[in-house]
Amino acid sequence: MRLASFTDYGLRVLMRLAGAPDESISTGQIAEEFAISQHHLAKVVQDLGRGGFVRAQRGRSGGLRLARPAHAITVGEVVRHLEQRFAIVECFRADGGTCVLQPRCRLKPKLAAARGAFMTELDRTTVADCAWPGDEPDGSLIAAA
Repeated sequence: MRLASFTDYGLRVLMRLAGAPDESISTGQIAEEFAISQHHLAKVVQDLGRGGFVRAQRGRSGGLRLARPAHAITVGEVVRHLEQRFAIVECFRADGGTCVLQPRCRLKPKLAAARGAFMTELDRTTVADCAWPGDEPDGSLIAAA
């Protein structure tokens, strides 16, 4: 299962904020640290705000913070919010797609079960579990994904 880059970027933002819960961090700083387009990241952050995952504060000491404690946000709920339009295959689309295998397809229930198992695991994982550790003592950056 492949998540959209939009969701990947959203998870990176939350992991970064979880790694520094007492700091306000700018979208620009996160974009630079993770080599992501700031323009695209701004759209992701806006969607995370609508979902109640982050809050932004304007001004000199402004920036982004988690809207809730990292341990209270599951990766599953974030993925569900950001992947609302995602369909594993055509028949999973909201409009049902135009699959010629229906109604005798034997693959769809297997894919639905796999998607369910995937989401169950993500529901067991919190953003705190994946918090970005930042710079390690040896100076290297460690990816937490």
